[in-house]
Amino acid sequence: MITTAPASRTAPVWPAAVADAVAVLAFTLIGIASHDGSFLSALGRVVWPFALAAAIGWVWTRAWQDPARIWPTGVLIWFTTVIGGLVLRGVSGQGLAWSFALVTTIFLAITMLGWRGLVAALRRNQAGAKPS
Repeated sequence: MITTAPASRTAPVWPAAVADAVAVLAFTLIGIASHDGSFLSALGRVVWPFALAAAIGWVWTRAWQDPARIWPTGVLIWFTTVIGGLVLRGVSGQGLAWSFALVTTIFLAITMLGWRGLVAALRRNQAGAKPS
């Protein structure tokens, strides 16, 4: 009996980790550029809560087993990144605003789930193109 791993498991893990890291970094860089004048000091202050929360999401979901999967992997990493990042930001005294939480939720959903959706669509297209 021959078994094959799902297509999402055949891809290396590092591009998925980089894609999530880029999503968090882009979110923080856009926010800093829009609201904060001191780039270097703001970067460390703003990025760490969301980067740590994303790393926690990767660990508790064991994302390395199937990193490009939207459900449950991507959704749980996104949820952990948003909630964990907002909580860490709040307890570290950086403050929270509902508008910030909303923008965080939407931006990270688009980026962290978006790249996974693109991968899923590409894989479906590749699977459909294979001769039977």
